[in-house]
Amino acid sequence: MDTRSRRTTTRKVIGSLAVAGVAAAVAGLGTFGTFTDSTTPVATTVESGTVDITLTQQGTTIPVTTAGFVPGDSLSRAVDLSNVGSAPLSSVTLVSTAAAAGALTSDTTDGLQLAVRSCPVAWTQAGAAYTCSGSTSTLYSGPALTSSALPGAASLAARGVDHLLLTLSLPTTAGNAFEGISSTLNLTFTGVQRAGAAG
Repeated sequence: MDTRSRRTTTRKVIGSLAVAGVAAAVAGLGTFGTFTDSTTPVATTVESGTVDITLTQQGTTIPVTTAGFVPGDSLSRAVDLSNVGSAPLSSVTLVSTAAAAGALTSDTTDGLQLAVRSCPVAWTQAGAAYTCSGSTSTLYSGPALTSSALPGAASLAARGVDHLLLTLSLPTTAGNAFEGISSTLNLTFTGVQRAGAAG
């Protein structure tokens, strides 16, 4: 009998058995079940906040046009700055700009000056005069053109209201260079949301 033929047949039989064994093993993997379980859903609701500040006028309306301003004159108007949003603010900033450049606003010493004072209650107006029945605080005082944060503003808190008195004045040191000129000021209050935090 041919020995080589016998070896070849033996190898074929062993190879066939190996393939059959692998197939049985693979088939066996599919016969086992898997148990699973899940937790009860936990409802989580997230609602975003809103940032919304508004400016309302009290008494004499704004905008206002005045003429004949001389050194030592001043002009005051009361406004309420309200945080009507649901989110507290990290800052409230007053930005005042001039429609056109001129000595009234470019001269930071002798030109127009701006003061912003706060009252815990609404200002009371009698003619051109305003009074506060509580203690006032100054949030800004300086040149009419500014970009300044208002520290301690009540409107930093959601639903907070600042009762503000805005006063423009021309210093007594203003000389002849300020005669017969005009300027238009635009005042804007900007609120910035508080910083994000982990809850």
